[in-house]
Amino acid sequence: MSVAAPTTPAAADRPAAPGARAATKRLRAHLPVALAALALALYVTSGLWSNPYRHAVAANPGDQAFFEWVLAYGVHLLHHGGDPFFTDLLNAPDGVNLAANTSITVYAILFAPLTMLAGPQVTFVTILTLNLAASGFVWYLFLLRWVTRNRVAAAVGGLFAGFAPGFISHANGHLNWTSGWIAPLVLWQLLRMRDQRHWVRGGLILGVLLGVSFSIAAEGLFFTALAGGVFVIAWALAGPNRAEARRLLPRFLGALGLTAVVAGALLAYPLYMHFAGPQTFKGTGFNQRHFAEDLFAFFAFADRSVAAGLGLRSDLAPNPTEETSFFGVPLVVLIIGSLIVLWRRADEARRATLRALIVVAVVFFVMALGPRLRVLDMETSIPLPYALLQRLPLFDSALPLRFSLVLAGVFAVVLALITERLLDSSYRKALIAALALALVPIFPLPLLYRERAAEPKFISNGAWKDYTTDGGVISALPFGVNVAADGQRWQAYTMARGGKEFRIPDGYFLGPDELGAEGKGRIGALPRATDWLFLRAALYGYIADLDNWDRASARADFQRWGVTAVFLPDGEITGSEGPLFRQAVEVTATDLLGEPERVDDALVWRIRPGVDPIDR
Repeated sequence: MSVAAPTTPAAADRPAAPGARAATKRLRAHLPVALAALALALYVTSGLWSNPYRHAVAANPGDQAFFEWVLAYGVHLLHHGGDPFFTDLLNAPDGVNLAANTSITVYAILFAPLTMLAGPQVTFVTILTLNLAASGFVWYLFLLRWVTRNRVAAAVGGLFAGFAPGFISHANGHLNWTSGWIAPLVLWQLLRMRDQRHWVRGGLILGVLLGVSFSIAAEGLFFTALAGGVFVIAWALAGPNRAEARRLLPRFLGALGLTAVVAGALLAYPLYMHFAGPQTFKGTGFNQRHFAEDLFAFFAFADRSVAAGLGLRSDLAPNPTEETSFFGVPLVVLIIGSLIVLWRRADEARRATLRALIVVAVVFFVMALGPRLRVLDMETSIPLPYALLQRLPLFDSALPLRFSLVLAGVFAVVLALITERLLDSSYRKALIAALALALVPIFPLPLLYRERAAEPKFISNGAWKDYTTDGGVISALPFGVNVAADGQRWQAYTMARGGKEFRIPDGYFLGPDELGAEGKGRIGALPRATDWLFLRAALYGYIADLDNWDRASARADFQRWGVTAVFLPDGEITGSEGPLFRQAVEVTATDLLGEPERVDDALVWRIRPGVDPIDR
């Protein structure tokens, strides 16, 4: 029955069209997998949902603060306009190139109503949950369309891909890398280009998809494009496929050309900003040799897995957010054994596909190992192929170990194929036992969380407005950075309300290591004496013996930043591994700036231009 207008009884009783019945039946058939994916995602993020305003991912509260800031910036864009890919709200007065950061612009705009209604804290957990659920479900649909007609086999592969250890690891704060649904959508459209009748439409759709995906997960899109290219080339060069490849090549290249035109038009400005805009940089602020996969990490168990919960964890990753492989010995053995079984029973055409999959797996396995081989957390002197790639554009901005995330997709395809092959055979019980042995140990545990400082009333009540103008510069102490991001969070929560805003110096972002020039990437702003003074107090409890040089440096730094006030809330200061030394920060600020004002639940120090900090 229509909800737009009343219908006659005859119309109400009219049976649905055959096509509508078929579509409804298909949706109902997919519903159990969709619900299973959503239930798993809610289970993984349950600790954050229990109190989204006070709970942060334990392993990476700084990245969560950054993404909350980006989500609040989406509200800023809707209320005040501005450049989606550059802002001076952070790192005043120099600004931040958001195109060169993981700015998830599409999410920020799309979810802006929720951010205004419930705050970026709720929006963050919502997107994280939907990312995980959508990744498992879209991979299931992809496998059901292109790999197997068996729903159980597709579900096994799809849910594995969406909740593989590497993606659960990245759920510790990364809204870009948990957007695993992008890969199967892009690959789906790439494979559809074999249909020569609709090559124009295919090129257009893929171009739009790339344009949208770039602003959600640019690095993941780069990996997907590489994997798709390696697979297509390996498949086309196989003997049984060469004739078909030659026939498909002209229109396939035409479709890709059209894709390039559409994506290029949509991404012209973002790409310009990324590579040549202000505050851009080369590489990242991370050491690629350090962020390379350990050879034995592929056989280890991730920190948030059943096996690790039973004491079988290992410490072979740079941090808990970068456990990008960690498949465990049983799963690796199952995948290798499955490939052997599938190869022996395959015809030449199927072997060509399997060969292409194996090539993708080997290429990305080798690239994930980085420039030099690492074994049991020790870097050897053995050079690897990535040493030749690490200075090339795009590769210089990638962290090598993340290439192993592609293996999750390859493993998902193999799991779907072997499940389909053996599910209805006499080996069914053996298959179920093998799947249980391989998948139960890596089944995810809920993300660990920790308490973080509550938003001070000084910010939530708007008392800060008495200490600066709209768009003026104030800052919490210590100044915002990845290991102490509270100040950036307070600014984000203010932006999310859609009213008056303030800017902050410093912040957590990626920027150049040379002022006024395109330098190498670094985390945060170029360090200055004053921000290090407060950060050192917060991190180590160190109270410096201040002199006239310190006060002169502070005067110059405050003048450059345009800061009119700094404040210190009464509660704890959230650090990357727990609360920081608040008392040391207060003592340092009072010694440098004099006695503060008490405003609500914060201590506030006014900064007057041209006045020595202690002359108050």
